[in-house]
Amino acid sequence: MSVTDKVLAPGDRLREWWDGLPRVQKWAFGVVLFGALALLPLYTPPFLDTPGISFGGTMAQFAMVAIIAIGLNVVVGQAGLLDLGYVGFYAVGAYTVALLTSPNSPWNKLSPTGFFSAPWAWLSCVPLAMAMTALAGLILGIPTLRLRGDYLAIVTLGFGEIIRLLADNLSDITNGPRGLSRVAFPRLGESEKLPEGVFSNGNASGHANYGTWWFWLGLVLIVILLLFVGNLERSRVGRAWVAIREDEDAAEVMGVNTFRFKLWAFVIGAAIGGLSGALYAGQVQYVAPPTFNIINSMLFLCAVVLGGQGNKLGVIFGAFVIVYLPNRLLGVHFLGINLGDLKYLFFGLALVVMMIFRPEGLFPARAQLLAYGRAAHNWLRTPPVEKEPAA
Repeated sequence: MSVTDKVLAPGDRLREWWDGLPRVQKWAFGVVLFGALALLPLYTPPFLDTPGISFGGTMAQFAMVAIIAIGLNVVVGQAGLLDLGYVGFYAVGAYTVALLTSPNSPWNKLSPTGFFSAPWAWLSCVPLAMAMTALAGLILGIPTLRLRGDYLAIVTLGFGEIIRLLADNLSDITNGPRGLSRVAFPRLGESEKLPEGVFSNGNASGHANYGTWWFWLGLVLIVILLLFVGNLERSRVGRAWVAIREDEDAAEVMGVNTFRFKLWAFVIGAAIGGLSGALYAGQVQYVAPPTFNIINSMLFLCAVVLGGQGNKLGVIFGAFVIVYLPNRLLGVHFLGINLGDLKYLFFGLALVVMMIFRPEGLFPARAQLLAYGRAAHNWLRTPPVEKEPAA
């Protein structure tokens, strides 16, 4: 059986179909897909609804985890760095917003007017959260990125636990296990019915509730990140990441500054994780240490592995599975057991099955180092034009 005759899995067929489309058609399909996705909370199909919880809230949670998956995919999927403590960057982003805007924080910088005025406080803190997490990634990456494999995984795992323990024990700053409440959020659409706007948890009724608005905001950020990461993949930086992921020693021999490009991946991934943390702090309006445990870090990595390492659209699908499945099964009982409480069992079984039958994930990335691979392939397959003999 030839390679072309080989039976492809659904994920591979979908990827081959997508790779064969012109760029204009990809953009058209992307606009339609994200438009339909944005309308899901307003027009939810009955088979997709989550009866135990607001579907808008579920989609808002999915947007946050999808942003985390995109950032972790840069580190794990693109550069091949095993990061088990990515939740630490998520925590740094969330605590940056909470420390600057919560009334329980001694670093509260809210003022009636100015940069941190209440209507603009959350938006003002988002770039600061990304900058702080990028700095944390730089500080952690400089001494540790010369390690590889299991050693790097243990160091990053320790980083995530250190951030959680610091938040739990620095009671004078972080309010300890009690957490920081009344965190700032975007003040948009204020009215008599909604005095704090559509993003406040007071907007809890109807389809266009505060979860739906946070989902729409997250969807816009996902599109921006996909464009940013997509351009990086096609650049010299992205090709260096793939070379490091496939064989770091060979890449270094060929002149790739592996340490510098790994540090770039670490810092960029950290900044994206901080963005998701800021989104979480604004939506929940409460930040506490138990949220940033190692279990959540494993779930984030599970989204990347299930979707397909290196495929930014695949990891978004993985994030949807990670968030939607437990919420869909919430309140569903079988033999007296609440299936929503068995999410870790389901994800563990799914990972075991994936590692056996699909070790590269549902939508594996296509390994291709050429920036214009398709054009080069077509050029090589074009038969040369024979010149007519002179008369």
